[in-house]
Amino acid sequence: MSEDLAKGFWESNSDWITAIISILVAVVAAYVLDRALAQRGHKLAAAVSRGELSPETDTRLRFIRRLIYAVIILIGVAVALAQFDGINRLAASLLASGAIAAAILGFAARQTLANFVAGIMLAVTQPLRVGDWVFVEDNYGVVDDIRLTYTFLRTLGGQQIVIPNEKLASEILRNDTLGDGAVGLDVHLWLPGHADAVRAVEVLRDETGEGVTIAETTVEGVRLEVTGERCAPPDRSAREADLRFRCLRRLGEEGLLAQPE
Repeated sequence: MSEDLAKGFWESNSDWITAIISILVAVVAAYVLDRALAQRGHKLAAAVSRGELSPETDTRLRFIRRLIYAVIILIGVAVALAQFDGINRLAASLLASGAIAAAILGFAARQTLANFVAGIMLAVTQPLRVGDWVFVEDNYGVVDDIRLTYTFLRTLGGQQIVIPNEKLASEILRNDTLGDGAVGLDVHLWLPGHADAVRAVEVLRDETGEGVTIAETTVEGVRLEVTGERCAPPDRSAREADLRFRCLRRLGEEGLLAQPE
């Protein structure tokens, strides 16, 4: 009697049971493989810090790890959906009208697909890598991680900025780590229109020992550009703040920022 009940239960629910098992197996397999690759990734990160592995290779391996995880989950979901005849018939009808299905799916998932394709482009071309110091729009920080659709940027203040990969692939970004890994200081100061810009340049050159030029003149005032010696990207913000403070203090002492009476 119990065998008949079990057999009847299996026959009436075999599709659901198989689908659930397929998804569970996929999730467990993806999790186990991801944990194994993550442990390997910690060793690779240590190798990067020791200079034994390039940042380019580290970035590509991180991307491949997440791509494998996503593929395993998608395979499990596909196997689960294949257990249902209704979905199979729906898939067959969609394949028969492939152009319409592709247009609908493409429109619905345009942003996600664009970010995913951009993530592949970033992993291949590598305009930025994990550990690079970059400037994106008004955000400056170190690249913590590059995922399938988003990149994580950690600012000097410890904030996490999440940037869509499509934005990084299509817009201008400044990478301070490429090349020799050092960046020069670049400070801009505005003088009132009545100020003696030539004297201000001489005063700042004497104060800082750095290059000072008149970058722009307008009706409202004069913009000075002060450049400094090169430093590591993490130190740039503090060094520029100190240089700006010294310049403003000296200009104030010389009366070059005071309003005319």
